[in-house]
Amino acid sequence: MKFNWFIGIDVSKKTLDITVLKDSNKVLFKQIENNVKSLKSLLKELKTTGVSVEESLFCMEHTGVYCTPVIEIAEKFSLSLWLENATQIKLSVGLQRGKNDRIDSARIAEYAFRNQDKAILRKPERAAMKKLKELNLARTRLIQTIKSIQTLGKEKDCYKSKSSFSSYFKQSIKALKEDLKRVEIEAQKTIKSDERLMELFNIVGSVKGIGPVVALHIILTTNEFKDITNPKKYACYSGVAPFEYCSGTSIKGRPRVSRKANMQMKSLLHMAALVAIKSNKEITEFYERKLKQGKAKMNIINAVRNKLIHRVFACVRDNRKYENIYTNSLA
Repeated sequence: MKFNWFIGIDVSKKTLDITVLKDSNKVLFKQIENNVKSLKSLLKELKTTGVSVEESLFCMEHTGVYCTPVIEIAEKFSLSLWLENATQIKLSVGLQRGKNDRIDSARIAEYAFRNQDKAILRKPERAAMKKLKELNLARTRLIQTIKSIQTLGKEKDCYKSKSSFSSYFKQSIKALKEDLKRVEIEAQKTIKSDERLMELFNIVGSVKGIGPVVALHIILTTNEFKDITNPKKYACYSGVAPFEYCSGTSIKGRPRVSRKANMQMKSLLHMAALVAIKSNKEITEFYERKLKQGKAKMNIINAVRNKLIHRVFACVRDNRKYENIYTNSLA
């Protein structure tokens, strides 16, 4: 699609700073409140000033929950919205000194203009996926809160001989655990009520080592395997793919994974790999064989994470469950 207008949106909690470009020329800047009502008024104003919303590319950094009003409006009015990684935009600008919200919105608009051929437009999510994302976020926050309180109690109890500090939080932890259980039940109901989600969970969960939590995160982070269809790209996204570090003849670093990745997903895949090493005979033999060859443990575990990713994507591609028909060829 050919775009003639490029609209950069710098998002903060309360406000949106918006810069409009006609090709590479700045024609408008405006700051509005970060809510649906203000965005509707903005669209009306853009039309009265001659800006064609249908020929506009809206671009903003993905800042989580603060993006919600813009996403809602984009879906309602079928706007071309590009959610880009903040680091990607920052690195593309080059050396810069100083920043503020107004300047950032202009830089985002310029980034959209320069890279319009690489724009990845956001596709509307299904209602079941939206609800599942909200429930997963609630589950994550509840678990973090429970762990934080429990850790504080244990640390204080180490230095008390009689009274128990952790007893102050018993009712709070009990209530939080009840909320957690309620959220998990609601998530299960959401999955079971949606045919496609249920199908994907059965396929992804059939791979040994991939439990319900890992399966949930893989489905959410790939948007039901629509946004990411290549296992190598997902390995890169989750911080599993190793990259070479060398230059000329003097710098020859060993290949290593990058921290520019979804570290939560990497952690979950790490736990899945440990489970697979213990429960899957083929993976266990692979792990032990590589240890005997002198390979580092973390390198082997990383290779197992890669194996799990490739198996999941292969099963989804073929629309079938994983079949563990492994037999030792040396037997």
